[in-house]
Amino acid sequence: MKIGFIGLGIMGKPMSRNLLKAGYALVVYDRNHAAVDEIVAAGAQAAHNIKTIAQSCQVIITMLPNSPHVKEVVLGEGGILAFAPSGTVIIDMSSIAPLASREIHAAVIKKGLSMLDAPVSGGEPKAIDGTLSVMVGGDKAVFDKYAGIMKAMAGSVVYTGEIGAGNVTKLANQVIVALNIAAMSEALILATKAGVDPELVYQAIRGGLAGSTVLDAKAPMVLKRNFKPGFRIDLHIKDLQNALDTSHGVGTSLPLTAAVMEMMQALRTEGLGQADHSALACYYEKLANIEIQ
Repeated sequence: MKIGFIGLGIMGKPMSRNLLKAGYALVVYDRNHAAVDEIVAAGAQAAHNIKTIAQSCQVIITMLPNSPHVKEVVLGEGGILAFAPSGTVIIDMSSIAPLASREIHAAVIKKGLSMLDAPVSGGEPKAIDGTLSVMVGGDKAVFDKYAGIMKAMAGSVVYTGEIGAGNVTKLANQVIVALNIAAMSEALILATKAGVDPELVYQAIRGGLAGSTVLDAKAPMVLKRNFKPGFRIDLHIKDLQNALDTSHGVGTSLPLTAAVMEMMQALRTEGLGQADHSALACYYEKLANIEIQ
């Protein structure tokens, strides 16, 4: 079975590498030819357009920035639906709006194809070591049949319900991650301003109730002033916007999410949109006029 992989960015490249390591035959496409060449060197076959992937691959994975990109690749002129035969399965592992997943799915089903929405969490480090968390929505029978492909890239693959449920779950994840980073930043700036070594504070609290995967991943980055992106602020803004839009659509409010969204927007304005989301600490540093070190 050939797998098509469209989207070789920060996450897509290591994910595709793990599929190759698991022994899958892979055909890859991206507008960035250097990224394609890199994965071809690891054992994949290059596709010069989406048509090639659509016509030759039974399963097609998309890993793209946002809803419009997935719509273009799947629904657009020259997209997957224009060329893929009936029975093809699309696994969209992008993080997009749940309503967009449902819209795309409706068109996919009409053409006789199947689709899962399967966004991931864990950032670049977990994409590299193949321990991503995957949250999947769609037909349960399709999930059961193709879960093994996703497990080749992940430490956890969980079925969460009908189409769109995967992206609702991812939005919930992103809300918790954003608020965790904000809380961590507040705590570390408090320690620093009070004259207590924030490194020792982190070591003291990480084994208690305040400890978390987010704390262990992001506190060391802040303490080392390492804001190289594992997950960019710009992408987290996209996810939080989708969360807020979805919350308004279902009739609820996310006040803490909205507050962190404004912090991230301020950082983007200051040129930190491409920094890791741990750079949220910089927002607090500016308020306190002190650097966490």
